[in-house]
Amino acid sequence: LHVGGAETTALLGPSGCGKTTSLKLVNRLTSPTEGRVCVDGRDVAGSDVIALRRQIGYVVQDAALFPHLTARDNIDLVPKLLGWDDRRRQQRAEELFALMGLDLVAHGKRYPAELSGGQRQRVGLARALAADPPIVLMDEPFGALDPLTRRRMQHELRDLTARLRKTVLLVTHDVEEAFLLAQHVAVMSDGTLVQFGSPDEIRRNPVSDFVAEFVRQTRGERC
Repeated sequence: LHVGGAETTALLGPSGCGKTTSLKLVNRLTSPTEGRVCVDGRDVAGSDVIALRRQIGYVVQDAALFPHLTARDNIDLVPKLLGWDDRRRQQRAEELFALMGLDLVAHGKRYPAELSGGQRQRVGLARALAADPPIVLMDEPFGALDPLTRRRMQHELRDLTARLRKTVLLVTHDVEEAFLLAQHVAVMSDGTLVQFGSPDEIRRNPVSDFVAEFVRQTRGERC
């Protein structure tokens, strides 16, 4: 599987098919038992794990913010670890809050429990982008949101990734989400890559009954 730069690739498939495991192989949260995982042509097994993860943003379901830190402090975390000075961190916080449609004064001092689900997810995405990493991993980022907020966040993310030109690897079992957000989709089943192509290719030319049925069932009545 080759993931192109500055585009979004979705890992799509039923629960337990290996999507999250595949995602974790990229930043070495999981190590491969065989084969290789390369980032920019370099095998991650030979990379310094801290340096590797600092160039990769990570967004998970329900944001997973640190509850004892404010929204601003959550976003500030990685820039502080990187030794950014106060002025640079302030400027980056202002940029990210504006980018996410949040008010730094109103929302920055709130703790995660004081934010709505959509606001927490925006802060989680901002935290992943704080150090401007070229790669962003997203594991079911909108799974915990209500349908209306989820759809709004999906469209916001699509516009955002188009502007920022990040390499995004997105895990989802939602066909509509994968087809909306990704330029390429990898359909998985039982730890195996079944089909890889554009949403239109997979929609029009499924390579197996499994792919055709999965797409049909999960898209429901909108097919």
